This record gives sequence, structure tokens and C-alpha cells, in this order.
Amino acid sequence: MKTVIIGGVAGGATAAARLRRNDEHAHIVLVERGPYVSFANCGLPYHLSGVIAERERLLVATPALFRQRYRVDVRTGCEALHIDRARRCVRLRDVASGQEHEESYDRLILSPGAEPVRPPLPGLPSVRVHSLRNIPDLDRMMARLQGGDVRRAVVIGGGFIGVEVAENLRHRGLAVSLVEGSAQLIAPLDEEMAALVHQQVREQGVQLVLNARIAEFEDREHDTVAWLDNGVGLAAELIVLAIGVRPETQLARDAGLAVGRTGGIAVNEWLQTSDPDIYALGDAIEVTHAVSGQASLIPLAGPANRQGRRVADHLTGRTAPAYPGTLGTAILKAFDLTVASTGLNERQARAAGLEVVSTITHSGSHASYYPGAQPISLKLVYTPTGRLLGAQAIGRDGVDKRIDVIATALQAGWQAPQLADLELAYAPPFGSAKDPVNIAGYVAGNTLEGSHPVIAWHTVRELDRDVVQLIDVRTAAEVAQGSIPGARHLPLDTLRDHLSELDASREVVVFCQVGLRGYLACRILMQRGFMVRNLTGGYRTWLAATAHAAA
Repeated sequence: MKTVIIGGVAGGATAAARLRRNDEHAHIVLVERGPYVSFANCGLPYHLSGVIAERERLLVATPALFRQRYRVDVRTGCEALHIDRARRCVRLRDVASGQEHEESYDRLILSPGAEPVRPPLPGLPSVRVHSLRNIPDLDRMMARLQGGDVRRAVVIGGGFIGVEVAENLRHRGLAVSLVEGSAQLIAPLDEEMAALVHQQVREQGVQLVLNARIAEFEDREHDTVAWLDNGVGLAAELIVLAIGVRPETQLARDAGLAVGRTGGIAVNEWLQTSDPDIYALGDAIEVTHAVSGQASLIPLAGPANRQGRRVADHLTGRTAPAYPGTLGTAILKAFDLTVASTGLNERQARAAGLEVVSTITHSGSHASYYPGAQPISLKLVYTPTGRLLGAQAIGRDGVDKRIDVIATALQAGWQAPQLADLELAYAPPFGSAKDPVNIAGYVAGNTLEGSHPVIAWHTVRELDRDVVQLIDVRTAAEVAQGSIPGARHLPLDTLRDHLSELDASREVVVFCQVGLRGYLACRILMQRGFMVRNLTGGYRTWLAATAHAAA
């Protein structure tokens, strides 16, 4: 059987290698428009700063390796122009010579990926405006950085790539401005969690501009001005467009293949398109979100690799389960912070029509008495019935393993309180007897059973202080550093001595620094007949979120 694969990198290259392992006699043709068949596009930003010093380390597998080890007929610098489904052939063009020819197939795999969004703005194209999607993009950007007097950079787009590029250009010594059209960076995060990233980005000397979109570019003799829709102009010698990607679907559309409502190529559970002899995978396809069940675009390397393997197995008749959908588990290095998420955030869950409960905890990355413990801020999102929907975690150490544990529980269909029962590895240098994941499960369980009613920071902000009694249960030293306006200070350890001073007919909202002492105060007051809620995430969350909201 002859299989033609259009596009390499994560999905296409994985499919080619798996096909060969499954069938030693298969005829495999891998067509790649660019010069590199498999490279680490997730590592590209780190070459800008020299963290990944050798460019060659970004080349995962060369065409020569695929030819020699896997006996794959690799055609780099070869572009697919048209699919003739009736005749089962693809028209190809050699990019260098322009010569065209037809290639027949028994099965076809589409892995064209996604292309950077480059809106038709005045001033484009400009030699100083770059995208970063592949090795040639990287080479052009490095040539500008190394060959000219580049002192300032503007990065447009606050997603994963935008933040990574901003970080690495800052490490390189450039003055960096990061522009995002919405109110926050990193869309998978909820507002109060994104606020922690904003604080870190600003602390690292990056000028952060939110709620502003690019309007036009103006080339000048020595720099280019990025004009924003608010009238502000940012001048720089290097500008990076990182405002997102869109699936490359033109080839599929021209062939009459179905495209989903999100704009990605529509596929079934076996990753077959509307033509069962043509498969599609990776950033170009529309997937089912594993939690919401909704059609989604989730351009991530991990899912693309797994899709490539499943396509190869199904195509060669191996018994394999249907593709289960994509959780969207992702992680980001944002200077000194690790930022990770899985499943749905609170905003996405509500948009999917789900009723949502969320709680925030701040726990140590390992035992507090062992040196070097760092806080992990962990937000858990679930339904009032306990169904786990997603999580977000931010910290300096140990974030990755916590989000991976929760992603595993999410994949398994666990309830949020079940996280409390996970038996996780513990020794003082690595964790705590009550791991942050366990703590999140305890809090979820307490909240759902009614023993720990919680309230979010944005709801506290809107409270009528004449109706609700707001109580700060921290120490006097902590309160001296700041508190929520209108709060009364009643330390936890003396709270019982002041119960007669509280109005039992009015609701009480309590808070501490991170939520634990607020929970203890909540238990005291509830058992004394008070209506009470605890500020989830405590003053730490309040301070970060309100500082962002006021910025």
C-alpha cells in the first residue's frame, strides 16, 4: 500500500515512522514544503536568547535519517497543490524549480499544520516585522538580531509563543514591549491567575500593554513604529507578530473535504476526513474537547504526536482505540514562573453551559521545613456535583507534576474530591505529606459538602459593606502590610472572644492570607450559627487580581 503524507514536523513525521514500524513493506512518501521534515518548533524562542545555543539541536530528525532508517521517500522543498480524489493522486510542485508532477496514493494523510495570523495591516510587509513558526523564520530573526543594532523589540500577542519570545528577547538584553489585545495574557488562565503572570512579566522589566490592538506599522530609517488602536506608538528595531495561528485548510477545502465550524478540517474518531481514504491530524484539524465535548482548535505538539500514531495504526489495521479528544494540557515558562493548565478554565466552562464551582489554594512545592519550598497557586474548576473540569497552576517549582497528576485524573473522569485520596510520592525535598493536589481535593470536598462555603475575589469586590461583615483573621503584622478596604480585623486566635460583637443576622465573609485560616474561622462561625463564606485563595489572590484590574 502506498501512503502519501503532506506535512512533517510532529504529526506527519510521527505517522511516517509509525507506519514503517507497522509495515516493513509499505511505500511511504513524505512531502514537506519547507527544508526541514522534523524540527522542534516549541524550542524556537529559546535559540533567540542562546538558552539553546546550537541551532542544530532543534532539528529532531533529518530527511537523511528518515530515508536511511525508515526507508521513507522524503521530498523536502515540495509543495502540494491539489488533491484529485477521484483519481487518487496529488499534484506536487518543486519549490526551487517550479516543476510539477502527480503522485498517486492509496491512502493520504494531511498534516499541513497551522500558519501564523498576519492581518492585512497598513505597513505590512516590513523587513522588521517577523513571525516565528519554523526554522527559516528563526534564521531570519537571528540574522536581524546578529546583523544590526537591535536594542528594542515589540512582541504583539500574549499567548504562549508571545510570552516565550518576550522572555528570551529580554534575556538577550533587549528592551521589550509585550502587547495583547485582550485584558490578559495566556487565554487558558482565568483572570486572577493571569494576574500573577502579569506581575512577573512587569517585574522582569517588560512593558506590558493590555487591551490594545495593532493598527498599522510605520517604517522609518532606523526603526519601525507599531501604532496601536489607542493611538500609542511603540518604536523598535524588531517586531514579532505572535497573535495566533489558523489551521492550513486550503488544500482540503479545494479537494471538497468537510471543514468544521471552528475552521479546522473535520475528522471522525479515527481521524478520517469526509473521505475515508484521507486522514488529517495536528494543528490543521478540529478536535473534540475531552471535557466540554465541543469542537475546538487545540494546536499542541503532544496531541499531534498521538494523532500521528493513531492514524498509522488505524491505516495499517492494528487494533487501536478511537481518538479520545484533547484536554488541552499545556505548560509555559514565563521568566521565573511555571504556568500550566489542563481542561477547562472557569470562563470556558461557563461558556460551554456548565455550572461551575472553583477554589484556589496556595501550597508549598515541598515540605515547608525543608529549604527552598516555593508556593504553588492552584485553581481547581468543577461542577456542583463534583465533576472535575480543569485546573490551573502557577509557581516556581513543582507545577508540572501537579498539573500532570490532575490531567491524568481528568482523563480518567475523576471527581474533584477524589484528588484528596491520591497517594503521591512524598519526601521533604520533593513534596508534602499533604500534597498540593491533595489539598485542592480536600478543599473541593469541603466546599461541595457545605462545610466550607467560598466566595470569589470579584464577588467580594462588589459586596455592600453595610450588608456583609468582612473580617480579616490574619495577624496584626500582616494587616499592617495591607488589607481589603472595609474589612474589620479580628485575628483567628482571638476570634471566639469577639463573637458577641458580630451581628448573627448578617452574612460574614472571612479571609486570611491564602485561605487556610479563613477556613478555620469559617468552621468556628458556622458552628456558632453564623452565615459565613471564605474568600478562596485569600488576600494573596485578592491583591494580585485587584492590582491587575486596576492597571
